[in-house]
Amino acid sequence: MKTSTPHPLRPAITLFILLGVLLGGLYPLLVTGLAQAFFPHQANGSLIQRQDQPVGSELIGQNFTSPAYFWGRPSATGTFPNNGMASGGSNLGPTNPALKQAAEDRARALQEADPGNKSPIPMDLLTASASGLDPHISPAAAQYQAGRVARARGITVEQVRALIRANSQTPQWGLFGEPRVNVLKLNLALDAAAPLSKVDAAR
Repeated sequence: MKTSTPHPLRPAITLFILLGVLLGGLYPLLVTGLAQAFFPHQANGSLIQRQDQPVGSELIGQNFTSPAYFWGRPSATGTFPNNGMASGGSNLGPTNPALKQAAEDRARALQEADPGNKSPIPMDLLTASASGLDPHISPAAAQYQAGRVARARGITVEQVRALIRANSQTPQWGLFGEPRVNVLKLNLALDAAAPLSKVDAAR
């Protein structure tokens, strides 16, 4: 009696379908469900809300240019700063004259915005991060800008410094990373403490 042999492609097709259902359907559903159940804030983009409206994410920097706001870290993401579709660094080496020129231009902009400030400029205000999307600056970079922001807001430097301290984050679990300040959160706290008119904010 002649027995039929299975088609050689049948195991491959069966495995393809099973893995497609498992890894393309069940696994993503499981991971998404667990994330929404236990980490909904992070799973939905770590959005920052103001008056029930999203104003940004804790994970992506924004380009503040008004002297009445703290400025974030420079960004080298193509056509405009903090472009999430073009995340990356400038890829300029330490001996590239363009890197030095970019740092000098940034230093000049900071000095023109605050001519009386003779303090050394923290390095993170002069150099872009590897991602170009860094939402944080160092507490030193925030303190460097405190005088300019205080004058633009019509409040005291100590009030601004108190906001910096209140919005500073320590290394995770006291071990990992560096002290940092989320620029968007700090600027939102600044708006809440010393609101600006729309005209002032656009300057």
